[in-house]
Amino acid sequence: MSTNPPLCIRMHPNDNVAIVANDGGLPAGTRMPDGLTLRDAVPQGHKLALQDIAAGDAVRRYDVVIGHAARAIAAGSWVHERLLAMPAARALDGLPRATQPAPALPPLEGYTFEGYRNADGSVGTRNLLAITTTVQCVAGVLDVAVKRIRDELLPLYPQVDGIVALEHTYGCGVAIDAPDAIIPIRTLRNLAQNPNFGNEVMVVSLGCEKLQPERLLPPGSLPILNAQADAAQTLDVVCLQDAAHTGFESMIDHILANARVHLERLNARRRETCPASALVVGVQCGGSDAFSGVTANPAVGFCSDLLVRAGATVMFSEVTEVRDAIDQLTARAATPEVADAMVREMAWYDAYLARGSVDRSANTTPGNKQGGLSNIVEKAMGSIIKSGTAPISGVLSPGEKLRDRGITQGLVYAATPASDFICGTLQLAAGINLHVFTTGRGTPYGLAEVPVVKVATRSDLARRWHDLMDINAGRIADGAASIEDVGWEMFRYLLDVASGRRRTWAEHWKLHNALVLFNPAPIT
Repeated sequence: MSTNPPLCIRMHPNDNVAIVANDGGLPAGTRMPDGLTLRDAVPQGHKLALQDIAAGDAVRRYDVVIGHAARAIAAGSWVHERLLAMPAARALDGLPRATQPAPALPPLEGYTFEGYRNADGSVGTRNLLAITTTVQCVAGVLDVAVKRIRDELLPLYPQVDGIVALEHTYGCGVAIDAPDAIIPIRTLRNLAQNPNFGNEVMVVSLGCEKLQPERLLPPGSLPILNAQADAAQTLDVVCLQDAAHTGFESMIDHILANARVHLERLNARRRETCPASALVVGVQCGGSDAFSGVTANPAVGFCSDLLVRAGATVMFSEVTEVRDAIDQLTARAATPEVADAMVREMAWYDAYLARGSVDRSANTTPGNKQGGLSNIVEKAMGSIIKSGTAPISGVLSPGEKLRDRGITQGLVYAATPASDFICGTLQLAAGINLHVFTTGRGTPYGLAEVPVVKVATRSDLARRWHDLMDINAGRIADGAASIEDVGWEMFRYLLDVASGRRRTWAEHWKLHNALVLFNPAPIT
Protein backbone atom coordinates (compact mmCIF):
# COMPACT_ATOMS: atom_id res chain seq x y z
CA MET A 1 0.00 0.00 0.00
CA SER A 2 1.12 3.58 -0.64
CA THR A 3 2.84 5.59 2.13
CA ASN A 4 1.89 8.88 0.43
CA PRO A 5 -1.07 10.95 1.67
CA PRO A 6 -4.34 9.35 0.53
CA LEU A 7 -5.60 10.75 -2.76
CA CYS A 8 -8.73 10.12 -4.76
CA ILE A 9 -9.85 11.69 -8.04
CA ARG A 10 -13.43 12.78 -8.61
CA MET A 11 -14.19 13.60 -12.24
CA HIS A 12 -17.30 15.77 -11.72
CA PRO A 13 -18.98 17.44 -8.73
CA ASN A 14 -22.12 15.35 -9.32
CA ASP A 15 -20.20 12.05 -9.08
CA ASN A 16 -20.88 9.82 -6.08
CA VAL A 17 -17.72 7.76 -6.62
CA ALA A 18 -14.04 8.63 -7.05
CA ILE A 19 -10.99 6.54 -7.93
CA VAL A 20 -8.04 5.91 -5.61
CA ALA A 21 -4.88 7.40 -7.10
CA ASN A 22 -2.24 6.04 -4.70
CA ASP A 23 0.21 3.41 -5.94
CA GLY A 24 -0.79 0.10 -4.37
CA GLY A 25 -4.21 1.41 -3.36
CA LEU A 26 -5.38 2.25 0.17
CA PRO A 27 -6.14 -0.04 3.14
CA ALA A 28 -9.38 -0.21 5.05
CA GLY A 29 -9.49 2.39 7.80
CA THR A 30 -7.70 5.04 5.76
CA ARG A 31 -9.04 8.49 6.59
CA MET A 32 -9.40 10.65 3.48
CA PRO A 33 -8.69 14.42 3.54
CA ASP A 34 -12.44 15.18 3.62
CA GLY A 35 -12.90 12.95 6.69
CA LEU A 36 -14.34 9.92 4.89
CA THR A 37 -13.02 6.63 6.29
CA LEU A 38 -12.55 3.63 3.99
CA ARG A 39 -14.59 0.59 4.99
CA ASP A 40 -12.70 -1.64 2.54
CA ALA A 41 -9.24 -1.83 1.06
CA VAL A 42 -9.50 -0.17 -2.35
CA PRO A 43 -6.95 -1.03 -5.08
CA GLN A 44 -5.36 1.74 -7.14
CA GLY A 45 -7.69 2.97 -9.88
CA HIS A 46 -10.77 1.47 -8.27
CA LYS A 47 -13.78 3.38 -7.08
CA LEU A 48 -14.81 4.28 -3.56
CA ALA A 49 -18.28 5.44 -2.60
CA LEU A 50 -18.27 9.10 -1.56
CA GLN A 51 -21.72 8.80 0.01
CA ASP A 52 -24.27 6.13 0.87
CA ILE A 53 -25.83 4.69 -2.29
CA ALA A 54 -29.13 2.87 -1.94
CA ALA A 55 -29.89 -0.35 -3.81
CA GLY A 56 -31.01 0.51 -7.33
CA ASP A 57 -29.64 4.05 -7.21
CA ALA A 58 -27.46 5.41 -9.97
CA VAL A 59 -23.69 5.28 -9.63
CA ARG A 60 -22.21 8.31 -11.36
CA ARG A 61 -18.73 8.92 -12.75
CA TYR A 62 -17.97 11.65 -15.34
CA ASP A 63 -21.49 12.84 -14.36
CA VAL A 64 -22.75 9.82 -16.29
CA VAL A 65 -24.66 6.84 -14.94
CA ILE A 66 -22.18 3.97 -15.23
CA GLY A 67 -24.47 1.51 -13.42
CA HIS A 68 -27.04 0.98 -10.70
CA ALA A 69 -26.20 -0.37 -7.25
CA ALA A 70 -27.04 -4.07 -7.02
CA ARG A 71 -27.31 -3.61 -3.23
CA ALA A 72 -26.89 -0.80 -0.76
CA ILE A 73 -23.34 0.59 -0.78
CA ALA A 74 -22.13 2.46 2.28
CA ALA A 75 -19.92 5.54 2.00
CA GLY A 76 -16.25 4.54 2.04
CA SER A 77 -16.90 1.15 0.40
CA TRP A 78 -15.08 -0.30 -2.59
CA VAL A 79 -17.36 -0.03 -5.63
CA HIS A 80 -16.49 -2.76 -8.12
CA GLU A 81 -18.14 -4.41 -11.11
CA ARG A 82 -19.96 -7.06 -9.04
CA LEU A 83 -21.88 -4.29 -7.28
CA LEU A 84 -23.09 -2.64 -10.48
CA ALA A 85 -25.90 -3.51 -12.85
CA MET A 86 -24.96 -2.08 -16.26
CA PRO A 87 -27.48 0.29 -17.85
CA ALA A 88 -29.03 -0.52 -21.21
CA ALA A 89 -27.41 0.90 -24.33
CA ARG A 90 -28.63 4.29 -25.47
CA ALA A 91 -31.25 3.95 -28.21
CA LEU A 92 -30.10 5.16 -31.62
CA ASP A 93 -33.26 7.08 -32.42
CA GLY A 94 -33.95 10.57 -31.15
CA LEU A 95 -30.28 11.44 -30.74
CA PRO A 96 -29.09 15.05 -30.86
CA ARG A 97 -27.71 15.80 -34.33
CA ALA A 98 -25.10 18.54 -34.65
CA THR A 99 -26.78 20.44 -31.82
CA GLN A 100 -23.62 21.28 -29.87
CA PRO A 101 -20.82 21.86 -32.37
CA ALA A 102 -17.72 23.06 -30.59
CA PRO A 103 -16.68 26.63 -31.26
CA ALA A 104 -14.07 26.93 -33.97
CA LEU A 105 -10.60 26.46 -32.49
CA PRO A 106 -8.11 29.25 -33.24
CA PRO A 107 -5.60 28.24 -35.95
CA LEU A 108 -2.20 27.03 -34.81
CA GLU A 109 0.29 28.18 -37.41
CA GLY A 110 3.98 27.80 -38.06
CA TYR A 111 4.47 24.15 -37.05
CA THR A 112 6.21 21.85 -39.51
CA PHE A 113 7.92 18.48 -39.77
CA GLU A 114 10.28 16.83 -42.20
CA GLY A 115 8.37 14.30 -44.28
CA TYR A 116 8.30 12.45 -47.59
CA ARG A 117 5.95 14.05 -50.10
CA ASN A 118 3.97 11.68 -52.32
CA ALA A 119 2.58 12.46 -55.78
CA ASP A 120 -0.98 11.85 -54.58
CA GLY A 121 -0.65 14.70 -52.07
CA SER A 122 -0.13 12.54 -48.99
CA VAL A 123 3.02 12.71 -46.88
CA GLY A 124 4.97 9.88 -45.31
CA THR A 125 6.72 9.94 -41.95
CA ARG A 126 8.82 6.91 -42.90
CA ASN A 127 10.20 5.68 -46.24
CA LEU A 128 9.32 1.99 -46.43
CA LEU A 129 9.10 -0.69 -49.09
CA ALA A 130 5.86 -2.60 -48.58
CA ILE A 131 5.09 -5.90 -50.28
CA THR A 132 1.46 -6.92 -50.13
CA THR A 133 0.05 -10.41 -50.57
CA THR A 134 -3.17 -11.76 -52.03
CA VAL A 135 -3.30 -14.88 -49.86
CA GLN A 136 -1.71 -16.38 -46.75
CA CYS A 137 -0.28 -19.28 -48.81
CA VAL A 138 2.63 -17.10 -49.98
CA ALA A 139 3.59 -15.86 -46.51
CA GLY A 140 6.40 -18.36 -45.95
CA VAL A 141 8.06 -17.59 -49.29
CA LEU A 142 7.72 -13.87 -48.69
CA ASP A 143 9.25 -14.20 -45.22
CA VAL A 144 12.39 -15.70 -46.75
CA ALA A 145 12.47 -13.04 -49.47
CA VAL A 146 12.04 -10.21 -46.96
CA LYS A 147 14.92 -11.51 -44.85
CA ARG A 148 17.17 -11.58 -47.90
CA ILE A 149 16.06 -8.10 -48.99
CA ARG A 150 16.75 -6.79 -45.49
CA ASP A 151 20.18 -8.44 -45.32
CA GLU A 152 21.38 -8.08 -48.90
CA LEU A 153 19.58 -5.15 -50.52
CA LEU A 154 18.68 -2.59 -47.87
CA PRO A 155 22.35 -1.79 -47.07
CA LEU A 156 22.63 -0.66 -50.72
CA TYR A 157 19.73 1.80 -50.30
CA PRO A 158 20.48 3.85 -47.18
CA GLN A 159 17.59 6.28 -47.66
CA VAL A 160 15.05 3.45 -47.27
CA ASP A 161 13.97 2.96 -43.66
CA GLY A 162 12.94 -0.66 -43.97
CA ILE A 163 10.75 -3.30 -45.58
CA VAL A 164 7.28 -4.41 -44.52
CA ALA A 165 5.48 -7.58 -45.56
CA LEU A 166 1.71 -6.94 -45.56
CA GLU A 167 0.79 -10.51 -44.62
CA HIS A 168 -2.73 -11.54 -43.66
CA THR A 169 -4.99 -14.59 -43.37
CA TYR A 170 -7.43 -13.65 -46.11
CA GLY A 171 -7.58 -14.40 -49.84
CA CYS A 172 -8.92 -17.94 -50.19
CA GLY A 173 -11.36 -20.28 -48.47
CA VAL A 174 -13.61 -17.23 -48.07
CA ALA A 175 -16.96 -16.12 -49.46
CA ILE A 176 -15.34 -13.61 -51.78
CA ASP A 177 -18.64 -12.30 -53.18
CA ALA A 178 -20.51 -11.99 -49.88
CA PRO A 179 -21.75 -8.43 -49.22
CA ASP A 180 -19.40 -7.86 -46.27
CA ALA A 181 -16.37 -9.21 -48.14
CA ILE A 182 -15.79 -5.68 -49.37
CA ILE A 183 -14.47 -4.80 -45.90
CA PRO A 184 -11.32 -7.00 -45.91
CA ILE A 185 -10.75 -6.44 -49.64
CA ARG A 186 -10.81 -2.66 -49.47
CA THR A 187 -8.75 -2.81 -46.27
CA LEU A 188 -5.99 -4.70 -48.09
CA ARG A 189 -6.25 -2.41 -51.11
CA ASN A 190 -5.86 0.68 -48.96
CA LEU A 191 -3.15 -0.79 -46.74
CA ALA A 192 -0.95 -1.13 -49.82
CA GLN A 193 -1.31 2.60 -50.40
CA ASN A 194 -0.45 3.92 -46.94
CA PRO A 195 1.50 7.22 -47.20
CA ASN A 196 4.60 5.67 -45.65
CA PHE A 197 5.03 3.41 -48.70
CA GLY A 198 5.80 6.19 -51.16
CA ASN A 199 3.12 5.22 -53.72
CA GLU A 200 5.10 2.06 -54.54
CA VAL A 201 2.94 -1.06 -54.84
CA MET A 202 4.37 -4.58 -55.13
CA VAL A 203 2.30 -7.77 -54.86
CA VAL A 204 3.17 -11.42 -54.27
CA SER A 205 0.43 -13.82 -55.42
CA LEU A 206 0.07 -17.60 -55.48
CA GLY A 207 -2.07 -17.78 -58.60
CA CYS A 208 -5.09 -19.89 -57.74
CA GLU A 209 -6.52 -17.84 -54.87
CA LYS A 210 -9.94 -16.23 -54.89
CA LEU A 211 -8.55 -12.75 -54.28
CA GLN A 212 -6.76 -12.29 -57.59
CA PRO A 213 -4.34 -9.35 -57.87
CA GLU A 214 -6.60 -7.55 -60.34
CA ARG A 215 -9.48 -7.77 -57.88
CA LEU A 216 -7.33 -6.57 -55.00
CA LEU A 217 -5.94 -3.64 -57.00
CA PRO A 218 -8.11 -3.10 -60.10
CA PRO A 219 -7.09 -0.71 -62.88
CA GLY A 220 -7.34 2.89 -61.73
CA SER A 221 -6.82 2.07 -58.06
CA LEU A 222 -3.02 2.34 -58.14
CA PRO A 223 -1.44 5.55 -56.85
CA ILE A 224 0.47 7.82 -59.23
CA LEU A 225 4.21 7.36 -58.81
CA ASN A 226 4.98 10.95 -59.76
CA ALA A 227 3.14 13.99 -60.96
CA GLN A 228 3.91 13.26 -64.61
CA ALA A 229 3.18 9.52 -64.55
CA ASP A 230 0.23 7.89 -66.21
CA ALA A 231 -2.33 6.97 -63.55
CA ALA A 232 -2.90 3.62 -65.28
CA GLN A 233 0.46 2.13 -64.34
CA THR A 234 0.97 -1.63 -64.56
CA LEU A 235 0.48 -3.66 -61.38
CA ASP A 236 3.77 -5.26 -60.27
CA VAL A 237 2.94 -8.88 -59.40
CA VAL A 238 5.17 -11.87 -58.66
CA CYS A 239 2.98 -14.96 -59.14
CA LEU A 240 4.54 -18.05 -57.57
CA GLN A 241 2.62 -20.48 -59.83
CA ASP A 242 3.97 -18.88 -63.02
CA ALA A 243 5.54 -21.48 -65.32
CA ALA A 244 8.73 -19.41 -65.40
CA HIS A 245 9.51 -20.38 -61.80
CA THR A 246 11.58 -23.54 -61.67
CA GLY A 247 11.89 -24.04 -57.94
CA PHE A 248 11.91 -22.07 -54.74
CA GLU A 249 15.07 -20.08 -55.46
CA SER A 250 13.53 -18.86 -58.71
CA MET A 251 10.62 -17.40 -56.78
CA ILE A 252 12.92 -15.64 -54.31
CA ASP A 253 15.12 -14.27 -57.09
CA HIS A 254 12.08 -12.86 -58.88
CA ILE A 255 10.85 -11.09 -55.74
CA LEU A 256 14.30 -9.62 -55.10
CA ALA A 257 14.66 -8.45 -58.70
CA ASN A 258 11.32 -6.64 -58.59
CA ALA A 259 12.08 -5.20 -55.16
CA ARG A 260 15.24 -3.57 -56.54
CA VAL A 261 13.17 -1.43 -58.91
CA HIS A 262 11.05 -0.07 -56.06
CA LEU A 263 14.04 0.38 -53.77
CA GLU A 264 15.80 2.47 -56.39
CA ARG A 265 12.88 4.91 -56.52
CA LEU A 266 12.39 4.98 -52.77
CA ASN A 267 16.10 5.59 -52.23
CA ALA A 268 15.92 8.75 -54.35
CA ARG A 269 13.40 10.32 -51.97
CA ARG A 270 14.44 12.90 -49.38
CA ARG A 271 12.66 14.48 -46.46
CA GLU A 272 11.20 17.93 -47.09
CA THR A 273 9.71 20.52 -44.78
CA CYS A 274 5.97 19.94 -44.64
CA PRO A 275 3.24 21.74 -42.68
CA ALA A 276 1.84 20.00 -39.63
CA SER A 277 -1.43 19.85 -41.60
CA ALA A 278 0.04 16.89 -43.52
CA LEU A 279 -0.07 14.70 -40.40
CA VAL A 280 -2.75 12.01 -40.18
CA VAL A 281 -2.74 10.73 -36.61
CA GLY A 282 -4.66 7.70 -35.39
CA VAL A 283 -5.47 7.59 -31.67
CA GLN A 284 -6.29 4.39 -29.84
CA CYS A 285 -6.19 2.86 -26.35
CA GLY A 286 -5.47 -0.67 -25.20
CA GLY A 287 -4.95 -2.34 -21.86
CA SER A 288 -7.04 0.49 -20.43
CA ASP A 289 -7.56 1.24 -16.75
CA ALA A 290 -9.51 3.79 -14.74
CA PHE A 291 -6.68 6.30 -15.19
CA SER A 292 -7.04 6.19 -18.98
CA GLY A 293 -9.88 8.69 -18.82
CA VAL A 294 -8.11 10.80 -16.19
CA THR A 295 -4.58 11.26 -17.54
CA ALA A 296 -3.51 9.79 -20.89
CA ASN A 297 -6.72 10.11 -22.90
CA PRO A 298 -7.44 13.71 -21.82
CA ALA A 299 -3.83 14.60 -22.74
CA VAL A 300 -4.30 12.93 -26.12
CA GLY A 301 -7.54 14.86 -26.50
CA PHE A 302 -5.75 18.14 -25.84
CA CYS A 303 -3.06 17.14 -28.36
CA SER A 304 -5.81 16.19 -30.84
CA ASP A 305 -7.20 19.71 -30.59
CA LEU A 306 -3.71 21.14 -31.22
CA LEU A 307 -3.35 18.95 -34.30
CA VAL A 308 -6.76 19.97 -35.64
CA ARG A 309 -5.90 23.61 -35.01
CA ALA A 310 -2.73 23.05 -37.06
CA GLY A 311 -4.83 21.68 -39.94
CA ALA A 312 -3.95 18.02 -39.38
CA THR A 313 -6.29 15.03 -39.47
CA VAL A 314 -7.00 13.10 -36.27
CA MET A 315 -8.79 9.76 -36.36
CA PHE A 316 -10.48 8.07 -33.40
CA SER A 317 -12.24 4.71 -33.57
CA GLU A 318 -13.43 1.64 -31.61
CA VAL A 319 -17.20 1.27 -31.98
CA THR A 320 -17.93 -0.50 -28.70
CA GLU A 321 -15.79 2.03 -26.82
CA VAL A 322 -17.83 5.00 -28.05
CA ARG A 323 -21.25 3.34 -28.31
CA ASP A 324 -22.31 4.43 -24.83
CA ALA A 325 -21.33 8.03 -25.56
CA ILE A 326 -23.04 8.20 -28.94
CA ASP A 327 -25.33 11.06 -27.88
CA GLN A 328 -22.30 13.17 -26.95
CA LEU A 329 -20.67 12.45 -30.30
CA THR A 330 -23.69 13.03 -32.55
CA ALA A 331 -24.23 16.35 -30.77
CA ARG A 332 -20.63 17.29 -31.67
CA ALA A 333 -21.01 16.35 -35.33
CA ALA A 334 -20.25 19.18 -37.73
CA THR A 335 -23.46 18.48 -39.68
CA PRO A 336 -26.59 16.36 -39.29
CA GLU A 337 -25.28 14.16 -42.12
CA VAL A 338 -22.12 13.35 -40.12
CA ALA A 339 -24.30 12.51 -37.10
CA ASP A 340 -26.42 10.21 -39.27
CA ALA A 341 -23.28 8.46 -40.52
CA MET A 342 -22.17 7.79 -36.95
CA VAL A 343 -25.56 6.35 -36.09
CA ARG A 344 -25.41 4.16 -39.22
CA GLU A 345 -22.09 2.68 -38.11
CA MET A 346 -23.35 2.07 -34.56
CA ALA A 347 -26.47 0.33 -35.87
CA TRP A 348 -24.43 -1.86 -38.24
CA TYR A 349 -22.18 -2.94 -35.41
CA ASP A 350 -25.09 -3.57 -33.03
CA ALA A 351 -26.52 -5.95 -35.64
CA TYR A 352 -23.11 -7.56 -36.18
CA LEU A 353 -22.75 -8.29 -32.46
CA ALA A 354 -26.32 -9.54 -32.23
CA ARG A 355 -25.62 -12.11 -34.97
CA GLY A 356 -22.93 -13.51 -32.69
CA SER A 357 -25.30 -13.53 -29.69
CA VAL A 358 -23.23 -10.97 -27.77
CA ASP A 359 -23.50 -7.27 -27.04
CA ARG A 360 -21.17 -4.41 -26.20
CA SER A 361 -20.57 -5.75 -22.66
CA ALA A 362 -18.28 -8.41 -24.16
CA ASN A 363 -15.70 -5.68 -24.77
CA THR A 364 -14.39 -5.19 -21.22
CA THR A 365 -11.42 -7.43 -20.41
CA PRO A 366 -10.29 -8.95 -17.10
CA GLY A 367 -7.36 -6.51 -17.17
CA ASN A 368 -9.70 -3.54 -17.64
CA LYS A 369 -11.60 -4.64 -14.54
CA GLN A 370 -8.43 -5.22 -12.54
CA GLY A 371 -7.51 -1.65 -13.48
CA GLY A 372 -10.75 -0.30 -12.03
CA LEU A 373 -13.09 -0.18 -15.04
CA SER A 374 -16.34 -1.83 -13.99
CA ASN A 375 -18.03 -2.06 -17.38
CA ILE A 376 -18.07 -0.78 -20.95
CA VAL A 377 -20.08 2.32 -20.02
CA GLU A 378 -17.33 3.55 -17.69
CA LYS A 379 -14.68 2.54 -20.23
CA ALA A 380 -16.43 4.43 -23.03
CA MET A 381 -16.61 7.66 -21.02
CA GLY A 382 -12.83 7.59 -20.61
CA SER A 383 -12.21 6.50 -24.19
CA ILE A 384 -13.99 9.29 -26.06
CA ILE A 385 -11.88 11.97 -24.35
CA LYS A 386 -9.10 11.06 -26.82
CA SER A 387 -11.13 12.87 -29.48
CA GLY A 388 -10.69 16.26 -27.81
CA THR A 389 -13.32 18.94 -28.34
CA ALA A 390 -13.24 19.65 -32.10
CA PRO A 391 -16.34 19.07 -34.27
CA ILE A 392 -16.47 15.65 -35.88
CA SER A 393 -16.08 16.41 -39.57
CA GLY A 394 -16.33 12.97 -41.20
CA VAL A 395 -17.04 9.27 -40.73
CA LEU A 396 -15.36 6.25 -42.35
CA SER A 397 -16.76 2.74 -42.63
CA PRO A 398 -14.34 -0.14 -41.90
CA GLY A 399 -11.56 -0.33 -44.48
CA GLU A 400 -12.29 2.99 -46.16
CA LYS A 401 -9.55 5.51 -46.96
CA LEU A 402 -9.68 9.17 -46.02
CA ARG A 403 -8.70 10.44 -49.46
CA ASP A 404 -11.30 8.28 -51.20
CA ARG A 405 -13.90 10.08 -49.12
CA GLY A 406 -12.35 13.48 -49.83
CA ILE A 407 -11.31 14.03 -46.19
CA THR A 408 -8.02 15.88 -45.81
CA GLN A 409 -8.25 17.49 -42.38
CA GLY A 410 -10.16 17.70 -39.12
CA LEU A 411 -11.44 15.19 -36.57
CA VAL A 412 -12.71 11.97 -38.14
CA TYR A 413 -14.46 8.95 -36.70
CA ALA A 414 -13.32 5.69 -38.33
CA ALA A 415 -15.64 2.83 -37.40
CA THR A 416 -13.57 -0.16 -36.26
CA PRO A 417 -13.76 -2.96 -33.74
CA ALA A 418 -12.04 -2.20 -30.45
CA SER A 419 -9.46 -4.98 -30.92
CA ASP A 420 -6.05 -3.29 -30.82
CA PHE A 421 -4.77 -5.19 -33.83
CA ILE A 422 -7.85 -4.81 -36.02
CA CYS A 423 -8.32 -1.16 -35.12
CA GLY A 424 -4.67 -0.45 -35.92
CA THR A 425 -4.94 -2.28 -39.23
CA LEU A 426 -8.05 -0.34 -40.27
CA GLN A 427 -6.52 2.99 -39.27
CA LEU A 428 -3.46 2.12 -41.39
CA ALA A 429 -5.78 1.42 -44.32
CA ALA A 430 -7.51 4.74 -43.72
CA GLY A 431 -4.18 6.49 -44.24
CA ILE A 432 -2.60 7.38 -40.90
CA ASN A 433 1.10 8.23 -40.90
CA LEU A 434 1.44 8.34 -37.10
CA HIS A 435 -0.23 6.40 -34.30
CA VAL A 436 -0.78 7.35 -30.63
CA PHE A 437 -1.61 4.51 -28.26
CA THR A 438 -2.50 4.95 -24.58
CA THR A 439 -2.28 2.14 -22.03
CA GLY A 440 -2.82 1.74 -18.31
CA ARG A 441 -2.22 -1.96 -17.75
CA GLY A 442 0.67 -1.95 -20.25
CA THR A 443 1.11 -3.52 -23.68
CA PRO A 444 4.15 -3.79 -25.99
CA TYR A 445 1.89 -3.12 -29.01
CA GLY A 446 3.56 -1.67 -32.09
CA LEU A 447 3.15 -1.41 -35.87
CA ALA A 448 5.85 -1.87 -38.51
CA GLU A 449 4.05 0.42 -40.94
CA VAL A 450 3.92 3.65 -38.90
CA PRO A 451 5.58 4.91 -35.71
CA VAL A 452 3.53 4.17 -32.59
CA VAL A 453 3.86 6.62 -29.68
CA LYS A 454 2.99 4.86 -26.42
CA VAL A 455 1.48 6.89 -23.58
CA ALA A 456 1.35 5.52 -20.02
CA THR A 457 -1.62 6.44 -17.83
CA ARG A 458 0.27 5.89 -14.55
CA SER A 459 3.75 6.86 -13.35
CA ASP A 460 4.24 3.39 -11.87
CA LEU A 461 3.79 1.84 -15.32
CA ALA A 462 6.08 4.45 -16.90
CA ARG A 463 8.80 3.66 -14.34
CA ARG A 464 8.55 -0.11 -14.67
CA TRP A 465 8.27 -0.01 -18.48
CA HIS A 466 10.72 2.85 -18.87
CA ASP A 467 12.00 1.55 -22.19
CA LEU A 468 8.57 0.82 -23.67
CA MET A 469 6.55 3.94 -22.82
CA ASP A 470 7.35 7.14 -24.73
CA ILE A 471 5.32 9.62 -22.65
CA ASN A 472 4.27 9.47 -19.00
CA ALA A 473 0.82 10.99 -18.57
CA GLY A 474 0.74 9.64 -15.02
CA ARG A 475 2.38 12.90 -13.95
CA ILE A 476 -1.07 14.46 -14.28
CA ALA A 477 -2.45 12.29 -11.46
CA ASP A 478 0.74 12.87 -9.45
CA GLY A 479 0.23 16.64 -9.68
CA ALA A 480 3.59 17.07 -11.45
CA ALA A 481 2.08 18.20 -14.77
CA SER A 482 -1.21 19.41 -16.19
CA ILE A 483 -3.23 17.92 -19.04
CA GLU A 484 -2.14 20.90 -21.13
CA ASP A 485 1.54 20.32 -20.27
CA VAL A 486 1.45 16.70 -21.40
CA GLY A 487 -0.68 17.55 -24.44
CA TRP A 488 1.89 20.07 -25.68
CA GLU A 489 4.72 17.64 -24.94
CA MET A 490 2.94 15.02 -27.02
CA PHE A 491 2.33 17.45 -29.90
CA ARG A 492 6.02 18.39 -30.10
CA TYR A 493 7.07 14.76 -29.70
CA LEU A 494 4.86 13.76 -32.64
CA LEU A 495 6.52 16.39 -34.85
CA ASP A 496 9.95 15.03 -33.88
CA VAL A 497 8.92 11.43 -34.54
CA ALA A 498 7.30 12.36 -37.85
CA SER A 499 10.54 14.07 -38.90
CA GLY A 500 12.68 11.06 -38.04
CA ARG A 501 14.53 13.06 -35.39
CA ARG A 502 13.27 10.65 -32.75
CA ARG A 503 12.38 6.98 -32.80
CA THR A 504 9.72 5.51 -30.58
CA TRP A 505 10.56 2.67 -28.23
CA ALA A 506 8.46 0.29 -30.37
CA GLU A 507 10.66 1.24 -33.35
CA HIS A 508 13.81 0.90 -31.28
CA TRP A 509 12.97 -2.66 -30.20
CA LYS A 510 11.22 -3.50 -33.51
CA LEU A 511 8.02 -4.47 -31.70
CA HIS A 512 5.54 -5.08 -34.50
CA ASN A 513 2.14 -6.71 -34.17
CA ALA A 514 0.62 -8.60 -37.07
CA LEU A 515 -1.96 -7.01 -39.31
CA VAL A 516 -5.38 -8.45 -38.53
CA LEU A 517 -8.24 -7.97 -40.99
CA PHE A 518 -11.84 -7.40 -39.99
CA ASN A 519 -13.78 -9.99 -41.95
CA PRO A 520 -17.47 -10.23 -41.02
CA ALA A 521 -18.20 -12.25 -44.19
CA PRO A 522 -18.52 -16.06 -44.09
CA ILE A 523 -15.53 -18.38 -44.44
CA THR A 524 -16.12 -21.37 -46.65
